[in-house]
Amino acid sequence: MAESGSSQKKPRPLVRIVLLLMSHRVIVSFICCIAGIFALLLLPILAKNTYISENALMPGSANPMLSSQDVLDADKLVTEIMSLSLEGDTSGIEIPRILLKRVKNLGAEASQFQFYPQPNKFHPFHFFSSDENEPDQENNTHISPAVSTVGIIRAPHGDGKEAIILVTPYDATKRDSGEALSLGVAYSIFSLLTQVTWLAKDIIWVAADSRYGEHESVASWLREYYAPTFHSSEKFHSNLCYASNHLHKSEENQAVDAESFRRAGTMAAALVIKVVNGNKDAQDSLSIYAEASNGQMPNLDLINVVHYLAVHRQGLHVRVGKLLSLLESNFLRMVGGTIEFLGNLARSINPQWGFGIPVGEYVEGTATLASSLYAQALGVPTGSHGAFRDYQIDAVTLVISPKTSLYNRGKRSEFLLRSGRLVEGIIRSVNNLLEKFHQSFFLYLLTGPSKFVSVGVYMIAFALLIAPLPIVAASLYSDAIDSPPISDMVKSSGSSNSSAALVIPVTSWRWLHAAKTVFVIHIWAVVVALLPYLICQIPNSTSTTCSISWILLSLFTLHIFYMVLGSPYSSFKSPHLHNKEWGILKAVMIAAAFIGLSLMSVVNFAAAEIGALLLVPFCLMAQPLRLDLQDRSVKAFSRIVCNVVLGLSLFPPFAFFVMKGVSEGFSNVNVGEFWTWVESLWLWNSATYLYVVLVHLPCWVLCIHILLHPC
Repeated sequence: MAESGSSQKKPRPLVRIVLLLMSHRVIVSFICCIAGIFALLLLPILAKNTYISENALMPGSANPMLSSQDVLDADKLVTEIMSLSLEGDTSGIEIPRILLKRVKNLGAEASQFQFYPQPNKFHPFHFFSSDENEPDQENNTHISPAVSTVGIIRAPHGDGKEAIILVTPYDATKRDSGEALSLGVAYSIFSLLTQVTWLAKDIIWVAADSRYGEHESVASWLREYYAPTFHSSEKFHSNLCYASNHLHKSEENQAVDAESFRRAGTMAAALVIKVVNGNKDAQDSLSIYAEASNGQMPNLDLINVVHYLAVHRQGLHVRVGKLLSLLESNFLRMVGGTIEFLGNLARSINPQWGFGIPVGEYVEGTATLASSLYAQALGVPTGSHGAFRDYQIDAVTLVISPKTSLYNRGKRSEFLLRSGRLVEGIIRSVNNLLEKFHQSFFLYLLTGPSKFVSVGVYMIAFALLIAPLPIVAASLYSDAIDSPPISDMVKSSGSSNSSAALVIPVTSWRWLHAAKTVFVIHIWAVVVALLPYLICQIPNSTSTTCSISWILLSLFTLHIFYMVLGSPYSSFKSPHLHNKEWGILKAVMIAAAFIGLSLMSVVNFAAAEIGALLLVPFCLMAQPLRLDLQDRSVKAFSRIVCNVVLGLSLFPPFAFFVMKGVSEGFSNVNVGEFWTWVESLWLWNSATYLYVVLVHLPCWVLCIHILLHPC
């Protein structure tokens, strides 16, 4: 009796819950997907006000020390730069010479760093790692090197182990009022910091020559700072010749030792200062750019300090990125109006139930959230601060835009004073830290300059979106394996145990064919990911020819894989196994998509979130079109329409063209722009490139195989 009772014992509650979810996979998938989308729409409401977690920062606790004399000296530097004639042999030399002279006159350590542009070529072995080798100077004999000026102030109360970096990118071959003013802002602060006694961290000012790109100018200096390269005698001699022929021509003989590269301590934080024209606001504005490669963000405390000092001390209008096209969205206004109505209704019942926000605030928060999510998902830095984040250094780019013309001398001095005091306050706060930023968040999305959503909140949407994948995969596999045809059941019931045992392996190993198909498609995706390396070798190729070549080569290699390893439509000879094969193929494909999205969430959570929002519905709805055509019901017709729309819209080139056309107009869209976009991803070592090619593309191909399956 005990044995019979134990054999009829009910399964555990967890097993019963799993079986219940598997038996209702359709409704569970629908609820999870709707809940995931709804959770994304609720994020602007769930956003919290920013706050400073590290008490040692104490922003604004000290009165600013930047004086009118510092501003006057900075204004003289701006005037001197704007009066230069950057033509002929002096192009690119005069501004570095002036900066070097002024830094030395302040009593700071001064040096100059020369670098050549890095070759912009795709190389599969350099992905996720920077090429730290010096560029081949044989190909740069006709190119003059860029020269960045570096000044270092040794902290009187420091031990030389930490430093704060101030970067001002500028093009030494051109005269730009905004770049000249950014140099003036940095010079006024640098001049002040040479006189103060409260510094506990070294100060490094990098006037980065950005003629070959703002990011490259900073990245080259950082590579030399952390991983110095040793020059050969020929290259060293050529650098000396360049320095002696150009930089040593000044009367003061400001020599630049090609071997000297001055360093300070470990970098605690970095600020990139830029001044631009075109402000239409009623007051001076400050735009903060924080996104780095692969969705990395600086510690939120650094942004909070900048925002607090800019708004409450200097009266600047702080802005962060927004998707402007969403500001006019009627759908968002409808959602925001509904949420506002429900919030007011709840507040009327109980005043403590206040969760609604005004419609305008909701729309702006959603546009800012979408911009932050997109910038992180793209994986491309939004400024030269991204070079610091690659070394785990907290950095932001501050773009200051004055409300008046930069040529107005009186207004310019006022702008220099306000901007300089802002930077001074930030440096004071960072100088107070006894350790690196660590108290606040590193994983967050911005919904405004002073509002954020932490990872613990926005990961709920991702979890809801991918939750149906393992449930549906297990259910499909269980249906295909646990429902053998009648002939097999009769054979197993009418034969001995040994013969029945021979039938079980035939059905239990059917997933191997589907696994082989999924494996082949993913191997093909790896080949597609490496094809740009070969395409880049084509001489005189344009972006259009490269894009077309990539598509044609991808189709050709897919055909080769089918010929060598077999078509995914090839099946077992038994017809009843053929009828269930697409279910097993879909189960394995969904499992692969779940693994790919989960791995991507570790590298770039924003990219995984957007990927799940696009890919999961197609993976769940994919079903052979022939079955729906035979059904001829409204449900089957709706599924056909959804599958066709998703199949077209999720093809990577087509999706890019649609998004580009909606945002900028379809008249400006061409085939070559897709190659340009993908090229930017691999040049920045963005993991989004790997996701699109190794996760999204093979899952899309497998879904198309399922739709066209001859069941």
